[in-house]
Amino acid sequence: MIDRYLTVARAGVHESEIKRSRFLCALAPAGSEAAAQDVVRRVRTAHPAASHNCFAYVIGPDGRLHRASDDGEPGGTAGTPMLQVLLGRQVRDTVAVVTRYYGGVQLGAGGLARAYGGAVSAALDEIGTIERRRLVLVTVTSDHQRAGRLENDLRAGTYALRDVSYGAEVTFRLGIPQADVPAFRSWLADTTSGAARCVVEGSAYVDV
Repeated sequence: MIDRYLTVARAGVHESEIKRSRFLCALAPAGSEAAAQDVVRRVRTAHPAASHNCFAYVIGPDGRLHRASDDGEPGGTAGTPMLQVLLGRQVRDTVAVVTRYYGGVQLGAGGLARAYGGAVSAALDEIGTIERRRLVLVTVTSDHQRAGRLENDLRAGTYALRDVSYGAEVTFRLGIPQADVPAFRSWLADTTSGAARCVVEGSAYVDV
């Protein structure tokens, strides 16, 4: 099983111009093929006058589910170079749609491939990626007296603190590597003199 992978940090658009053609690369997170196709539809709706709306997406930690479309550009000159960038940079759960407004100058097959692939690469550089790791999901419950110090210690540590909620008690939800769970339980017992409760609730991929 894949322990970690990269995904796009957020949705965003990067624009470039090559020989008077405008290339707008929209990147977005997509946890399923349906989500990726929804992004493609929204971009096409937003740019009905564009010459082409080419796309590529990679879904799942292992990247086995991937699709690409040239949307009328010569075969293999748009979607495939876009997909190669996503796969080559090991970016998953991400969809890229490059909208082209033709500027009147033909780029040739090689020029098109460089333009479409370069648009995705430049967008990734500008928008950024984050690491997603498979972690054990842990819920820790503490009294209010110990909660302040415990929260500071959790934020200062290497754990992925996902949520803190306050009620009759304070609840912390975090992600921990599987191998670190025994050590975390021991540390928590020492830090809170055994007063905090710790419950493991499965595992999931968590942004870190």
